[in-house]
Parts: sequence; structure tokens; C-alpha cells
Amino acid sequence: MTRNSGGGDGWQGARWVLGAVLAVQGFGSYATEALADTSFGVAGLLRAAGLPIWTDLVVGAAGAVLLAWAAARSRANRRGARV
Repeated sequence: MTRNSGGGDGWQGARWVLGAVLAVQGFGSYATEALADTSFGVAGLLRAAGLPIWTDLVVGAAGAVLLAWAAARSRANRRGARV
């Protein structure tokens, strides 16, 4: 088990990774389906489940929220380390 020496919690890396994946999958799937009329990744799973196209935007927005949260935590951790 590794220790987090950056002063943040152990979930900081997960927020960055999951946020990036959700943002790319959500917004990318929406753009691909809207422009090329084809589904892939998350969009393919959501369409198979019978959900509408706007759910891709919800997935992308969730990713954007996680990225914003991770950025805010990183900034706060850097500020705390300088004090």
C-alpha cells in the first residue's frame, strides 16, 4: 500500500481518470452519434438500454464535474503545501 504524500485524499487520481473517461465518452459519443449516426462506447451501451441521445451529455457533464472537482482539490492541495 502506498501513502499519499501530496496532502490530498487517495481518490484524487481516480477523480482525474474517471472524469476524463466520462467526459471523453459522453461528449465524444454524443458528437459521433450526432455527426456520423453511429454509436460507440458509452453511447452504444446507452442506446442498447433504450435511453435517449441526451443521456450522453449527462455522462459528459458528470465527467466535467469530476474534472472540475479534481482541479479544485489539486489547487487547494498546492495552496496548502505552500503555506
